[in-house]
This record gives sequence, structure tokens and C-alpha cells, in this order.
Amino acid sequence: MDYLWLILSGVGMGLIAAVPIGPVNLICIRRAFAFGSVNGFFSGLGGALGDGVFAAITGFGLAWVAHLIQGYSVAIELIGGLMMVVMGWHSVKAGVPPDYPGICPAKNEKDRAGSSLFKAIASTFALTITNPATLLFFTSMFAGYGSLAGEPGDFTDTSFIVLGVVVGSAGWWLVLTMLIGLFQARIDGNRILAINRACGFLVAIFGLAVLVNLTWNLLKQA
Repeated sequence: MDYLWLILSGVGMGLIAAVPIGPVNLICIRRAFAFGSVNGFFSGLGGALGDGVFAAITGFGLAWVAHLIQGYSVAIELIGGLMMVVMGWHSVKAGVPPDYPGICPAKNEKDRAGSSLFKAIASTFALTITNPATLLFFTSMFAGYGSLAGEPGDFTDTSFIVLGVVVGSAGWWLVLTMLIGLFQARIDGNRILAINRACGFLVAIFGLAVLVNLTWNLLKQA
């Protein structure tokens, strides 16, 4: 029963981390509409794995990793901000996939998404772990739960919490992409183009906001 509580607590953390609209949500939504629910889910899964990494760093008390991330936070934020701008701009410029339903006869899901699944999961994983704010989020969450996972570094208890984080986050992406899949066939090419541009524009704005904030902080420290 204790282990079930630990997993459910982790699921709650994962949902809190995944549900708020941000760059990964927008990228996942855009890809689910454009390339299918499988590609969208794998895009979200990259974010879930990134959340799991930060949860593990915090839960296992890996202070040296946390200090390393904080020590290179400027470089990490710069990379993350640039990635968002590039990915957003790419989405804005992207047209409608040639095999999108209604454009021409659709290929099967594997043909349409299989070749890019690794790219989908890797890109959102990289985007998640280049956001040091996620580490602060899980630090505050674990602090809020107090001694939930026992002493820092308690392998068994913390493992169940980290598992719950990944399950909770991945569960959100599964539900989201399944819902999108229900409406995908009703969305024509022009609307997909609009979704691409809207999501891409917002992702790029997120990236620019990170870069502007980083620049402002550096100027204040100078």
C-alpha cells in the first residue's frame, strides 16, 4: 500500500509538470495533428522522460548533478531558448505533410511516423532537460512532500516516485494525443497549416522570452 501511495504521488507530480501549456505541449499538439497520434505521443514521451530525469536527480539526492546544472544554467538556458526559437520557426515555415489525410491517400501510421519517432522523442527530451526551472519545480515538489521518499537517496521509495512521475506525465500525453486523434480526420489541410503556424509562433515566443530574460539577468549582473 505504501508503494502504491508513492507511485500515485509521483503520478500527481508528473501531471502537475506536464499539463500546463508550454513549449512541449504545443509541439506535441502540432505533431499529433500533422503527423498522427503516435508521433504526438512520442513527442510527449520525450518530455515525460525529461521530467523523470529531473525527478531522479532531486529524489536520489544527486546534489553534484543539481549543482552542475545550476553552474551551467546560463549555457543550458541559452541552448534551450535557441532550440525553441529554431523549432518554432521550423513549425511556422512547415507546410502540410503530403500524406496528411485529405491531401492524398494516407499511408499507414508506421510509414507516416515511424521514421521520425526517434527524432520526435529526442527533440522534446532535449527541450525538457535544457530547462533548469524543471529542476527547481521538482525540488519544491519533493520538499513539499517532506519525508515522502524517506531520506535523500532512498533507492526503493524514490524509484517508485520517479516511476510515478514518468507514468503520470506520459499518461497526460497519451490522453491528449488520443483526443487529438479523434478530431484529426475532420481537420483539413488549411487548418493544419494554421495550427502549425500558431503553435510554432507560440513556441518561438517562449524561446525569445527565455533569451530576453537571460540577457536581462546577465546585464543586471554586469
